[in-house]
Amino acid sequence: MSKGKYYLTTPIYYVNAAPHIGTAYCTFTADLIKRFKIQQGYSPVVLTTGADEHGQNVERAARAIGKSPEEYATAIANEFVRQWQALGISYDEFIRTSDPKHFAVVQDLFERCQKNGYIYKGSYTGQYCFHDELYVNDAKPGDPCPDCGRITETVTEENYFFKLSAFQDKLLELYERQPDFIRPETRKGEAIGFVKQGLNDLSITRTTINWGIPVPVEGRHVFYVWFDALISYMSAVEGQNLWPADLHLIGKDILRFHAIYWPAFLMAGGLPLPKQIFGHGWILVQESKMSKSRGNVVRPGPIAQVMGNGDELAGADALRYFLWREIPYGQDGNFSYDALIERYNADLANGIGNLASRTLTMIHQYFDGSIPQSSGDKEIAASAARAGMLVAEHFENLEFTRGIEAVLGFVSQIDKFIVERAPWKLAKERAANPDAALRLADTLYTSAESLRLICGWLYPVMPASTKKVWTQLGMPAPIDGVRYEDLTWGKLAAGQNIGQVQAVFPRIDAKPAITKMQELEITEKDRQNALLGKKPESAAPEAAKPEASAGMISIDEFAKVDLRVGIVKSAEAVKGADKLLHLKVDIGEPEARTIVAGIALAYKPEELIGRKVVIVANLQPRKLRGLTSQGMIVAASLEGGAPVLTGFLEDVPVGARLK
Repeated sequence: MSKGKYYLTTPIYYVNAAPHIGTAYCTFTADLIKRFKIQQGYSPVVLTTGADEHGQNVERAARAIGKSPEEYATAIANEFVRQWQALGISYDEFIRTSDPKHFAVVQDLFERCQKNGYIYKGSYTGQYCFHDELYVNDAKPGDPCPDCGRITETVTEENYFFKLSAFQDKLLELYERQPDFIRPETRKGEAIGFVKQGLNDLSITRTTINWGIPVPVEGRHVFYVWFDALISYMSAVEGQNLWPADLHLIGKDILRFHAIYWPAFLMAGGLPLPKQIFGHGWILVQESKMSKSRGNVVRPGPIAQVMGNGDELAGADALRYFLWREIPYGQDGNFSYDALIERYNADLANGIGNLASRTLTMIHQYFDGSIPQSSGDKEIAASAARAGMLVAEHFENLEFTRGIEAVLGFVSQIDKFIVERAPWKLAKERAANPDAALRLADTLYTSAESLRLICGWLYPVMPASTKKVWTQLGMPAPIDGVRYEDLTWGKLAAGQNIGQVQAVFPRIDAKPAITKMQELEITEKDRQNALLGKKPESAAPEAAKPEASAGMISIDEFAKVDLRVGIVKSAEAVKGADKLLHLKVDIGEPEARTIVAGIALAYKPEELIGRKVVIVANLQPRKLRGLTSQGMIVAASLEGGAPVLTGFLEDVPVGARLK
């Protein structure tokens, strides 16, 4: 009998980037949970993922490469579909926010909120982060975005506003009434702290862009990305009687939008709330969050190809296993190729893979490839029952690392059991000793039945690989049809013929595998950059072209120079150097830059504090008199060598770029 429906979602991924292991991590997890819920007996179990396609970033990116926003968004959305299929992710709905059925649901919620008095018209002038598509409250011109650190821009436009301020008490009551609405506890604490600071009303429409869902009002308003994107969780399953969602899986960086804005929108519209929001941590590479600017983004495709030796589904299983084995779900965790291969060889090749190979090989050798007649070892059967309960409990609580550890503990017990029983000795003795024959049958039935249970428990973690072992065991029913109630001791049929034994987890030689993954990563990066309209970073430089005129540079060469407006925060003489000043210059980054400038003969330090200057921000740092200068100040050089700093007649914000 079905336990009822279960509906879960990943974030609707923004099309400003192609898939990487961070987005794969969240989507892998949703796939694991879906498979586990099916095992538990829920039906239907529906998983939604998709693409968030609207907003000014998309409009700008498309224009830059000569495409329409729809063409650009379609290319990236198709890339997500292709990647998830190649990695074996079993999603049910892929919602695109450009889908007309989504338009209708967004407009309906707006009208519900408007009817209930939570929408009003106004205008807004303030600082806006175009990267995060977010107004930054209490920011001044030139201030950086608190989320991404980029310089905000001043905008003024007529908007429709959502009365988020009306929901402070309602949200706090929700968090208290439903303690597990936000998980883990650290994320819940972050949300409560944000709400307690006081909530400002949200601008939810734009008039300055065209690429978006029209608002059902007069004028040229389109919906702002968060009011648009969040509603895709409902529009994806419109008419299927699946709302509310049982679980939203998200990255911790979008917690505010899901745990605060989203329930407020739904409350205002009189609609049911999702049951739980889980904000997982980040995958760190080189101890840092993955970032295009840092150049440390890692993609899942090359890993899957190499770890599976061409079988991407098997390679994806290796990556899935590593991520949950290494990183307690909800926390940040580090990824490295070395750690991936070390964990694979230790747990999968030497552990589960070795158990499968020797168990099945001995059944072929000693019982002509048929499961021996036995009820199995009682102590091992009891241990299996305990392990199965632990795995189910931990997976239910999204404690995947602990669930896998429970399986590995059982694997170790079976390994020890086989060594102590020494079936290779029993096989030599069985002709003359009936008791040895019984113990041999008992040993190998116990090992094979344990292997069946291990496959069942780990199927949500490694669906392709456990399916291979399951098939080698000769199981008549497919593994994806197994329910948790089937994972009890004694259901392996005696006399069942096993299949041909093949290594499911062959050992991997780290050095050549890592080299190959790194090479494929460069190729994959270039392929994705081409989708995004960017030049391949690994492309060979073009052959030198004859100069049109001596001393002339191209516009592309000039564009490489990053000129920024900064403000001098401090200035002092450099000891032992009469021409140098040590300056601290704020250019809108988290920390002021250290600049060593040869202007001491023309300017006194106190004259410079608070003055706006222009610096070259992308020069290679260099050491001068023991100080590392992180750029160069731009100045005119008069006859006789006296420098005159560049200045402005108008007020120019700190961090502004000169073009």
